[in-house]
Amino acid sequence: MSNHYKFAIIGCGQIAARHAEQIQKNGQLIAVCDIQKNKADDFSKRYGAKVYYDIDDLLANEKQIDIVSVCTPNGLHAPHSMKSLLAGRHVLCEKPMAIFSADAKQMIETERQTAKRLFIVKQNRFNPPVVFVRQLINENKLGTIFSFQLNCFWNRPSSYYKSSWKGTKEMDGGILFTQFSHFIDLLYWLLGDIDAAKGLRQNFLHKDCIEFEDTGVAYLKMKNGAVGTINYTINSLQKNMEGSLTLFGEKGTVKIGGQYLNELEYFLVQGETRPSFAESKPANEYGFYQGSMSNHDKVYEELIKAVGDPEHIFINSDETLKTIEMIEKIYQSSPLI
Repeated sequence: MSNHYKFAIIGCGQIAARHAEQIQKNGQLIAVCDIQKNKADDFSKRYGAKVYYDIDDLLANEKQIDIVSVCTPNGLHAPHSMKSLLAGRHVLCEKPMAIFSADAKQMIETERQTAKRLFIVKQNRFNPPVVFVRQLINENKLGTIFSFQLNCFWNRPSSYYKSSWKGTKEMDGGILFTQFSHFIDLLYWLLGDIDAAKGLRQNFLHKDCIEFEDTGVAYLKMKNGAVGTINYTINSLQKNMEGSLTLFGEKGTVKIGGQYLNELEYFLVQGETRPSFAESKPANEYGFYQGSMSNHDKVYEELIKAVGDPEHIFINSDETLKTIEMIEKIYQSSPLI
């Protein structure tokens, strides 16, 4: 069974707790690592794992580790993933894969050179309404997709960025990477790659704490011919408001909505009956704010299958590179005003 896999977690921040919970169900957490000793010590005591403060020390001393879960800041995903691969471990890396496509490509090349597996967390692909709409598209039940609207309206107050790597170009990269990369991933998963983009970005309320936009709009033309817009902000008052994707197709219109793409808000498709879904899981809770859906149980179930069976279809690194390239294309075409 799966409990023979031994794990390490690099980075002991808030998302790491989600990983630790699932590792305990699917394997054994051997070691944890963080350069902030208090975080590493607390996490080690909480989960009964050996503690390290340097990734090189962990990889050199814990030879029995099979899989490394990388939960460090965005800008460290590439070097920490590649070090783990080169040390002979499989890697599950939190989103985003990287904040530069050049780094993501180097990660993929390292994966190929080492013959170890690199997986990226994309938990919103497991949201039941998303799975359902993906099936509709695969079965051509929406026909040609003409247009779409992607809305990402969340809240992140200045306190979220206080004394943190978040908000910096070097480690964060921008809100399309940290807050909304899951949404761009689903746009790719459902509609394919971007052909052209044009947009604008502005920082209204976070000038004192972030080095990039807090609001953006972009017009996108997809390679499949569909056109649409993405509207995104972290200025929704006090709480997250909406995360939605609406598709206008030849044979139907659907809107996946809620705060986290977790509800089927609108459904009218020729010859199809609106489905019902079990109550969705709660979002990831991080104290005074919420993140995306907490589907890490599905991520780990699929990870275990994929490590044991190279033929098992799971989210691969080549696919997730597209998310980085699409965000880069949006940013490069969207001046910060």
